[in-house]
Amino acid sequence: MNNTTDKFNPNDIGVANGNYFGLPFSIDESQIVILPIPWDVTTSYNPGTHNGPQAILDASLQVDLFDVNVNEAWNIEIGTEPLSEKVLKDNEKYRAISEYVINCLAMGYSETELKKEIEKVNKGSRMLNDWVYDKAKQFLEKGKMVALLGGEHSVPFGYIKALSEKYAEFGILHIDAHADLRNAYEGFTYSHASIMYNVLNNIPQVTKICQVGQRDFCVQECEIIERDERLSFFSDMEISNFLFEGGTWKEICDKIIDSLPQNVYISFDIDGLSPDLCPNTGTPVPGGLSFRQADYLLFRLAASGKTIIGFDLCEVSPGSDEWDANVGARLLFKMALYSQLHARK
Repeated sequence: MNNTTDKFNPNDIGVANGNYFGLPFSIDESQIVILPIPWDVTTSYNPGTHNGPQAILDASLQVDLFDVNVNEAWNIEIGTEPLSEKVLKDNEKYRAISEYVINCLAMGYSETELKKEIEKVNKGSRMLNDWVYDKAKQFLEKGKMVALLGGEHSVPFGYIKALSEKYAEFGILHIDAHADLRNAYEGFTYSHASIMYNVLNNIPQVTKICQVGQRDFCVQECEIIERDERLSFFSDMEISNFLFEGGTWKEICDKIIDSLPQNVYISFDIDGLSPDLCPNTGTPVPGGLSFRQADYLLFRLAASGKTIIGFDLCEVSPGSDEWDANVGARLLFKMALYSQLHARK
């Protein structure tokens, strides 16, 4: 047993020690490092996801550290990188500019007229991407897995870039209400709505993106989905129709997993779930997966023999209660556990 856990009792109440789930592990001791990114500069509907990492940290103390699928789940070394005050300050600075741009666009201004302001936001996003890349690379070089916690869904780009320098080929399981294949949405190159477009066009090591649960996407995105062989697509409507007509969720999960290569990165936007599980997320959409469906898919992926090389959870935005963060904390715990499933057998 790890010496750190000698005095740790997983049956006790969670203690606010600065670590997610109140676990006792330092970063140096950890297999997994949770990297919180409090950033929602380009969120185009409801801001607030920059508060997600702290809200999930608070709610994570209510998560019981037992899992029926993972032996001694509480003993998986999960460490926590402290929240960056600089990222928070930069988010506040660039969010003010982006809100001005978004409001002007809604009043009929063109992106050309707002070029100066848009470039300021793009500069801030590039700085954030570089910061995430550097942090993720440092942890990867130490042999650790990174669990990136947003923030809006633009923030994993730097992490995925760092992974591309370690793995010659990998796929992405992308669970989301949106396709995120827009080219510089609202003029913002690194928009939350453009993450998968940017990955496809800038990270050739990603050979497959399997999109699951999408139910809100535009004509341009649909055209990309139809023509790009690197994309496999399991829309919310297709999933629902298959289930309504007698198919099983297991059959769908098997098809999803079969479409992915050996190495898999998971990118999970919380709005891929039904909005009753994330009512305060930035862009909620009717439909979506239940928590049990998502959990089953993630577990089957881990049990399939595929290698989970990293993951993110984005777009959790706290409301007046802890519900969104409560769901997010449990989903974060599940992904962390399943990423280490084979090591626990």
